[in-house]
Amino acid sequence: MSLQNIFIVSGPSGVGEDSVIDGLAKRLPLERVITTTTREPREGESQGNPYYFITHKEFEQKIQAGDFVEYAQEYNNNYYGVTQEEIKRVTESRKIGIWKIEWKGVITAKKLYPNIIAIFLTVRDLSILEQRIRRRNGSVTEAYIQERMEYTKEWLKHTDIYDYIVYNEENKLEETITHVEAIIRGKTSIS
Repeated sequence: MSLQNIFIVSGPSGVGEDSVIDGLAKRLPLERVITTTTREPREGESQGNPYYFITHKEFEQKIQAGDFVEYAQEYNNNYYGVTQEEIKRVTESRKIGIWKIEWKGVITAKKLYPNIIAIFLTVRDLSILEQRIRRRNGSVTEAYIQERMEYTKEWLKHTDIYDYIVYNEENKLEETITHVEAIIRGKTSIS
């Protein structure tokens, strides 16, 4: 299956992936690749927004059936993965697909689809990520912050798997969106 119009946008917690993707959606005909997860929906979330929510048992049945392109069990003990059916849906939409996954998923996606373009969003200083996580999540524990920062440090060891690295600087979101948009427009047949 050709994924010439699907792009990976990836980065650690607090880097602003969703803000960048939301900004791109105002400029480009986008279709998000929706991840399936076993975590509980949060307030304001619904089926398909931003995830497909299923039980652990259902997820494990889909693993056994070979339904996933890629999946992982994350730090919170929940599964996250993208089904073959979802990739087909986005490909057939004739829009630009945006696939938001973490670095382990990027490795798997690159093995399956060597020509897929992966864009890594990051910041120049990890303390910025820590501040963003604290602001975004309000009353989080120090253990949670430490866990996210350790995972981010692990993530930064794998930047070589990406085709592009884009820095999402503080108070420069529009510039970041413009940079990512330029990469996508330069690599897609959809205008």
